[in-house]
Amino acid sequence: MERLEIMIAGRGGQGILLAGYLLGLTLIKHGYYVVQSESYSAETRGGDSRSELIVLREPGEADYMRVRRADIAVFMYGEQLRKYSDRVGERALVVVDSTFIKPEDLKQGWRVVAIPFTSIAEEHAGTIRVANIVMLGALARITGLYTLDELKETIRRNVKPGWVELNLNAAELGYKMAEKQEGA
Repeated sequence: MERLEIMIAGRGGQGILLAGYLLGLTLIKHGYYVVQSESYSAETRGGDSRSELIVLREPGEADYMRVRRADIAVFMYGEQLRKYSDRVGERALVVVDSTFIKPEDLKQGWRVVAIPFTSIAEEHAGTIRVANIVMLGALARITGLYTLDELKETIRRNVKPGWVELNLNAAELGYKMAEKQEGA
């Protein structure tokens, strides 16, 4: 891997920007060099929200600091899947929140992992506000780019104290759900 392009897209209020920030910090902890950018609409809730990460194994300058063709794309809502699918590589790993995205919306050729992050967060953590962290836990297992322990350490250091335990549990839950899906 010389350059890895990751896109996380969803709606405002889903914690997309926080997810991108925590993912970037976790990847740095794992030894990667990361450039992260974000984009969001003026609407607080429900508008477009996107985080893009360029991940390098060796230090160097990222020649272009935006995702051109995502190697890994995470879609937390269907509208963003439709809007940004043309920026996803033909053989990309595409991780979707199947609470909102149906299989028929996905392109052929993608390696798809569909997990209902929002439903899992609501059912098991009692709030949809940690669906983004459930996703990051699952992404650790699915990609192997970072460990669950590295993600948990990032959460401990960067999440508001009142949310740390809930987020740690959500990360573990996502990891276990991805592990369970692999074994199915």
